[in-house]
Amino acid sequence: MNTQASRPRVWVSRPLFDDILDRLREYFDIEVEERDRDWTREQMAQKLRDKTGAILGVADPVDAGVIAQTPLLRAIANRGVGYNNLDIAALKKAGIVATNTPGVLDETTADFAWTLLMATARRVTEAERWLRAGNWKGMSFHIMLGGDVYGKTLGIFGMGRIGQAIARRAAGFRMPVIYHNRSRVAPEIEADCKARYVDRDALLREADFVVLTVPLSAETRHMIGAAELAAMKRDAYLVNIARGGVVDDAALVAALRDKRIAGAGLDVFEHEPEVPAEMLALDNVVLTPHIGSASLATRRAMASLAVDNLIAALGCGPNAGRPPNAI
Repeated sequence: MNTQASRPRVWVSRPLFDDILDRLREYFDIEVEERDRDWTREQMAQKLRDKTGAILGVADPVDAGVIAQTPLLRAIANRGVGYNNLDIAALKKAGIVATNTPGVLDETTADFAWTLLMATARRVTEAERWLRAGNWKGMSFHIMLGGDVYGKTLGIFGMGRIGQAIARRAAGFRMPVIYHNRSRVAPEIEADCKARYVDRDALLREADFVVLTVPLSAETRHMIGAAELAAMKRDAYLVNIARGGVVDDAALVAALRDKRIAGAGLDVFEHEPEVPAEMLALDNVVLTPHIGSASLATRRAMASLAVDNLIAALGCGPNAGRPPNAI
């Protein structure tokens, strides 16, 4: 057991569950932030300057400039699946291990994709605002007419674990499923998901619901812009649970405003936590604050996996040197 003086120091950039953090305290001296906040690169460098490891949120940036100021840093555990906040090439060059938390949030996030899909089609949040404002004066045959889900075509961009979980849920709604991916998935996965591979243009043209589950990268940034929105059906819906930068927010605002598509359900935004004022003013979009994985059980599982990853990456615990989810 290390002496107190020689114990590595670890920074936890945002509040986590105390009982899970106790596992870190067995091996390290830890500094835990008491509230959620966004960090600049300069602040990140200051916080990490004397740290050996860190557990970070998916918006906490680490690039070559930060790394250059953190000579002790050996491992970073992202507490989410996405890691576009991390410069992986720079981390590898510096010999710093980076990890993420895939798998434990797939089903919860898939549930939420369907929550957004159905709420958007049936105008749930718009109807609630209308009711709360005192506008409901009695039953009317024509109020809040939305779109059907049953029997419609579900199109999924990104057929990884979350995309597959979304696709499997479509069977209960008797929805044909089409998907587009960087590469076609194995035939047994297609059979399990009852999904058919199509090219990008066909998906945009055929789908009644276009769901995005791709990671954010240089290739996927603004993959949905004005041209793609124009290619969708006018009565189609867009659902984004991936990353905000995958969609051109300005183009989406214009498409929603001009009713070029029927609606959108968004859990992520290009410059979050900022949401364009023009989008906030629209009724045909459901907006949620990046809560796709936000069930208590799943967030605890994510925190636990991040802790396991960091302990192992720093050479401690039963998996010393073998973090479960190195990137």
